[in-house]
Amino acid sequence: MLLKRRRARAGARARYAAEHTVTWADGRLPVSEGGGLLRKAFPEHWSFLLGEIALYSFVVLLLSGVWLTLFFKPSMTEVVYDGSYEPLLGLSMSEAYRSTLDISFDVRGGLLIRQLHHWAALVFLSAIGVHLLRIFFTGAFRRPREVNWAIGLTLFVLALAEGFAGYSLPDDLLSGTGMRIAQGIMLSIPVVGTYVSMFAFGGEYPGDDLIPRLYSLHILLIPGLLLALVTLHLVLVFYLKHTQWAGRGRTERNAVGRPMFPQFMTNSTGLFFMVFGVLTVLSAVAQINPIWAYGPYRPDIVSTGSQPDWYVGFLEGSLRLMPPFETAVAGHTVMWNVLVPAVVLPGALFTVLYAYPFFERWVTGDHDEHHLCDRPRNKPVRTGLGVAAVCFYAVLLLAGANDILALTFDISLNLLTWIFRISLVVVPPVAFVVAKRVCLALQERERERLAEGEETGELRQTLAGGYVESHEPLDAEERYVLRSRREPEPLAATAPDAEAPHVGRLRATLSEWYYGDRVDVEETEPEPGPRSASSRELER
Repeated sequence: MLLKRRRARAGARARYAAEHTVTWADGRLPVSEGGGLLRKAFPEHWSFLLGEIALYSFVVLLLSGVWLTLFFKPSMTEVVYDGSYEPLLGLSMSEAYRSTLDISFDVRGGLLIRQLHHWAALVFLSAIGVHLLRIFFTGAFRRPREVNWAIGLTLFVLALAEGFAGYSLPDDLLSGTGMRIAQGIMLSIPVVGTYVSMFAFGGEYPGDDLIPRLYSLHILLIPGLLLALVTLHLVLVFYLKHTQWAGRGRTERNAVGRPMFPQFMTNSTGLFFMVFGVLTVLSAVAQINPIWAYGPYRPDIVSTGSQPDWYVGFLEGSLRLMPPFETAVAGHTVMWNVLVPAVVLPGALFTVLYAYPFFERWVTGDHDEHHLCDRPRNKPVRTGLGVAAVCFYAVLLLAGANDILALTFDISLNLLTWIFRISLVVVPPVAFVVAKRVCLALQERERERLAEGEETGELRQTLAGGYVESHEPLDAEERYVLRSRREPEPLAATAPDAEAPHVGRLRATLSEWYYGDRVDVEETEPEPGPRSASSRELER
């Protein structure tokens, strides 16, 4: 009895303390206003975790990067190595390379943190790339998320620059070879290329200022921009509402899923520790960027078989595939063999990506808000374009390792280069056609399943002596998903008043190309679905 009274008094004191704390905080912070935010619904699907993996990799990058700044010395001053790694004893090297060796061999846990930082950078970029692909193929970039699509692309571009800057800081022979290529790209820019190179390197190559300047960009400017854009990206995700897959009870006006607190926060915290743990295990057992094996950078030496990290490998491939074209104009040489693959190509690529949401909206005439994800098979043209772009990138990435592939498989390097050149032109269109036809075939198959039902694998004999397979109707949830697809009709050939006739005809032709090939199914009106105990539905 006494124990029960003590427990009751302790519970009452705890409730009073909690109420007093909340009241005190609510008078100074927007606590009560945040209650609705804590109940915000987050749809559940594995593909939605890609953005979270990118976010948590970024957190690991920040934590490990702060630790590394305590020991790294961003200086190109020459010193003589006298540290723990005996094969390099007595060699002249920059202070940046020397401090990186010291982190690897003389600082407790230094090599683990260095490799954790590098692995986190690779996973960060990979997760952003796959996350962007998910958004593209599911149409999550459509209104009202065009700005968030542009922010995500900008994050990817900044992450590329951040990764390249961090990759170059150790001043080893491999990263130095990459910086030599970067200097050649700068020089290829007409008129201003020489000035850009002199400014970046602080004089004639290799200069004395590159490492300190890259260090400032790597630890201050670019991380600050990334942090600001990540915050803005998350704010827009909250404000615009999360996309979700079609299903019973899910419409363009609601979001169905687990509330942010406590279910989503609990799952997300577990995912963070999983990402941190996997990156730590990779850092402990999988060696990456062993700079001591490459040696310090010297301008008169090129690392044999040098390969950049995957995210800039497509630039390496484009440089290797471009024929040696140059033009002399008014005493100046325009190096098309460097300018086109390393400046024009990536510029055109990201311009197309930034513009695509607006191009699709103009072609299709679709100005509605969309909060339901498209199934990729239901948008065969968009899916075909995405597959073609991925194949284009894959050919360039493989071409960046043409020397390694030629040596490994004992193939002529010239023959392999021509194979990649032809593949770069042929493979993307073929991939587009194949992907589009596969999407249409899948649509046709789904229409048959709706009409005939699911095959059971059981055969029965007819009165005529033949055999037919029995079918059973699809369950209600699957039928709803398959029948909820709505494809607008192609635009008419008549142009709106604001458009010139030829522009209207072009738009109508593109709209017919985009929506002309289709497999229509019987539509159904949205049905309200029952809420499960673990789900919440929030109306906008």
